[in-house]
Amino acid sequence: MKPFYFSVIVPVYNRPDEMQEFLESLAQSTFAKPFEVVIVEDGSSIPCKHVAESYSSKLQISYYFKPNSGPGDSRNFGMEKAVGDYFLIFDSDCLIPKEYLSIVDTELEKNYVDCFGGPDAAHPSFSDIQKAINFAMTSIMTTGGIRGGSETVDKFQPRSFNMGLSRKAFESSGGFGDIHPGEDPDLSIRLWEMGFKTRLFSRAYVFHKRRIDWNKFYKQVNKFGKARPILDSWYPKYAKLTFFAPTVFVLGAILAVLLAFFGIWHFVFAYVFYFAFAFILSASQNNLKIGAYSIVAIAIQFYGYGVGFLKSFVNVRLLKRKPQTVFPELFFKK
Repeated sequence: MKPFYFSVIVPVYNRPDEMQEFLESLAQSTFAKPFEVVIVEDGSSIPCKHVAESYSSKLQISYYFKPNSGPGDSRNFGMEKAVGDYFLIFDSDCLIPKEYLSIVDTELEKNYVDCFGGPDAAHPSFSDIQKAINFAMTSIMTTGGIRGGSETVDKFQPRSFNMGLSRKAFESSGGFGDIHPGEDPDLSIRLWEMGFKTRLFSRAYVFHKRRIDWNKFYKQVNKFGKARPILDSWYPKYAKLTFFAPTVFVLGAILAVLLAFFGIWHFVFAYVFYFAFAFILSASQNNLKIGAYSIVAIAIQFYGYGVGFLKSFVNVRLLKRKPQTVFPELFFKK
């Protein structure tokens, strides 16, 4: 059998409804060339095999069930099983625009790269909270600006919800590591060290649903914050002062409140102005309700990430404690 050029890799865990939506969006693709879809069921107790089978007449699907070992290991498993020579990696809570594969194909023909990443966007069907969280995760008002499509960085670190990887890069690097979250920047840096290049495909966006509420969002960004100092300890030459921004933002807010008790209101006004501007920007893009929710999302994003980063920085960078011991929840055991 002639290999497919693209192999779509998607791990899934207890999300058959998400897989239904994912495959339905992929089935609408306008891409003319053949491609395969590799679904890796990561030890789910609620499998999606019946969903995969229902799309067998519309898509070339390979379905695998394996014991739970985390999304990174599941992506590696899928790439090992795939027949294509270029892998398109998504999360199961993504919807794929019908032009996506054609856009990627054009970008690779124009300026080939062994690893790319694309931004995410909010679909009209998303809930107000999902849209607000998407704003916080992609806006120029936050550290999520790069995820939203900024091309001002020298080296883009693709995120695994929307990522492309050549078979050559996968086989050379061994794919994703055991840390989660953080497995995607870890892979990007290892690829750079091996001489591979990464690039942002700004038009290759996906609708990232993020099945999430405020509590889950806090836990997610808190883990992101914990992962960053670990990555900095592994790859110190790629550490940046900007990674401290959320922690500085949180500590600055505490200081602003304390100074206000002594009649110094300038710093409080600065924070009020910042959130007011974020509200106006989000509301102008969406509506007043989502604008208000966006303020909550940004506050949670900065606090969750900032606190997680500070805790990890003290333990890992200053006290030199082993990350796997301090934060076992960030590491999957195979």
